[in-house]
Amino acid sequence: MNTFLLFFQDAGAGGLLWTVLPFVFIFGIFYFLVILPQKKQKQQLQDMITELKINDEVVTNGGVIGRIKEVKDTSFIIQSAEKSFIEIGKSAVVGKRP
Repeated sequence: MNTFLLFFQDAGAGGLLWTVLPFVFIFGIFYFLVILPQKKQKQQLQDMITELKINDEVVTNGGVIGRIKEVKDTSFIIQSAEKSFIEIGKSAVVGKRP
């Protein structure tokens, strides 16, 4: 009961409730403007990676552009030039080219 009363007691300029309330408000704004869109974008990227198949063109986080030639459990074999084959991790893919 004493903890509950701390929220409503006058402590200087205001009670503990009025001290904590701005931080809760700022965290709420931060959550809806930064965290939620980032989680949505990450989920869209994961969905795109799981839907990739052979002959899709991808871009890696290193800037390599190539066509998928083989799909493995945790990686892709991509062809970046005529005779150049590279194995990349699925987490290295940042986008799909049309």
